[in-house]
Parts: sequence; C-alpha cells; structure tokens
Amino acid sequence: MDRFDTSVAHPARRYNYWLGGKDHFAADRESGDLLAKAFPTALIAARENRDFLRRSVRFLASQGVQQFLDIGTGLPVPDNTHEIAQRIDPTARVLYADNDPIVMTHSRALTIGSPEGRTGYVEADVRAPEVILGHPELKAVLDLSEPVALLLVAVLHFVHDDDEATRVVGELLAALPPGSYLVASNLTLDYAPPAQVAKHEELLASGRTDARARNRAEFGRFFEGLELVDPGIVAVSDWRPAAEERPSAQDVAIYGAVGRLPS
Repeated sequence: MDRFDTSVAHPARRYNYWLGGKDHFAADRESGDLLAKAFPTALIAARENRDFLRRSVRFLASQGVQQFLDIGTGLPVPDNTHEIAQRIDPTARVLYADNDPIVMTHSRALTIGSPEGRTGYVEADVRAPEVILGHPELKAVLDLSEPVALLLVAVLHFVHDDDEATRVVGELLAALPPGSYLVASNLTLDYAPPAQVAKHEELLASGRTDARARNRAEFGRFFEGLELVDPGIVAVSDWRPAAEERPSAQDVAIYGAVGRLPS
C-alpha cells in the first residue's frame, strides 16, 4: 500500500481537522464528521486534550525538565511541545515521533526551535519503541542519562490491546532514568451514558473509529510504579486547569495524568 494513501483516515490528520488545521484530506474530514455526529463533544475533547498537553509541558519545564520525547505528535499546530518548553527554557531539547508519513513532510516546522535548544523528528510507530529508542536522531537530540518527559498524549488509545499498550509504555520508561516523567491521556467512557457506550462499541467493531476507550483502572496501569503528580488521574480538563469554568468530564471523556519515575 502507498505510504501516502490519503483515502484512509489517519488520527493525526483527523485531529488536525478538529483543531482547525489545514493538513487533512476528504477521508479524514469524513471520519471526523462521523465521530463528531456520534459524539457531539468530540471537538471539545480535542481542544481540551491539546490544552492538557500545553499545561503539562509548561508545568514540567517550570520544574526543570529540559528533555521531551513526544510520540504521536501529529501535525504542527500553534504551541507545539518545543515552543512551549523553549519559551520557559531555551535550552530544552525535544524529539518528536509519529507514524504518519505526511507528518514527515512537515517535520521542518517541528524541528525549528531556539538556537540554544535542540529538536528532532523520527518517523516511527509507538508500537515499535525499540525503533524510536535506537534511532540515531534520538541519540543526537536526547541524553538518556538525564531525566526525560515521555509524552503519550492521545496515542495509547490507538493501541487496542491492553497488554501491548502496557508493554510499549514499560519499554519506553525502562530506557529513561529516575526523575523522568510520563504524560499520557486516553479516551474513556466512564462518564458516558449507556447509549453512548453502545454507539462507541458499534463504531469500534465496524472499524469506523480507531480509538479504544479505557476505564480508570485500565488507564492507571500505565502509571504503575510511578509517583502521580497532583491531581492524579482526572479528566484532562481537570488537570491543573487554567480557568474555573471548563467542560465537564462527561463532555471531555479523556483521562489524563502525569507520573514521575522515582529516584
């Protein structure tokens, strides 16, 4: 199959469509519109998830974290990880990874950061952590002897098998030193009414959605052995929110959390 098969929807391009970007095709728009019709708050969820990424990176950079490994980065939108981190610490280093070859064509925008810092891009799938960890670009950008923030934001729900997803997280964290962090988010149906749960299962079974919802316990497995940063596992809109008024956990339907590898 052509690596640039635009007739098949891709999560990165659908997400770009929901966030108001321009880098998507008819299949991505059709998929996005189908899901938004079934789940009217999908666009709210996409925006809140992006805001969670911004707040978590800002928090970690303010805590002295200087290195970020952002897997499933998607297409560039305003306030990419390196822009947020380098605004606080110009020496911050960021490596992006994504499996969408179209993201590769935009990698220049993702790899232009501050002169004092360093950015890079790897085309790889989260399901193959050994490829990411062994890539020369990672070694050129990141120093794995120093703490790294691993960002798996809205990407693990595309790995449907729980054991495989847990393996991926475990292998990535095993390569990082104490004091590193995991930032992750995942679709959940914990707050959804039965009709919405049934609709999601129907779409998942028919292949019309590619996101696997997880309950709180299933999502919490990714953080076993880590020290959760307050407020722990919550809807992404409730993780250190910037505003008092925000969407409900039911409308957002995405869990988020930040955990630290103990020293």
